[in-house]
Amino acid sequence: MFAMKLTLILLGALLYLAGTGCWIFWIGPGLVMDGKISDLLYAFAGTCAWMLITFGLVIHIIKTARPAGSLDKPDV
Repeated sequence: MFAMKLTLILLGALLYLAGTGCWIFWIGPGLVMDGKISDLLYAFAGTCAWMLITFGLVIHIIKTARPAGSLDKPDV
């Protein structure tokens, strides 16, 4: 079970890093350099989507590492 979970985590990290690299260094600059209004809108929308995915991933990692209610005082 641990090997399957580790494999999925590593695969997810690899896909996220590959997608981030492609967006920041290849697709995003290509859209901005074209300069057409539609391409600039696509670049803006893509950057917003990338930021939302990153934010969601960070929230997921934080909630997994420290589940809700872990800071509550124990019942006496």
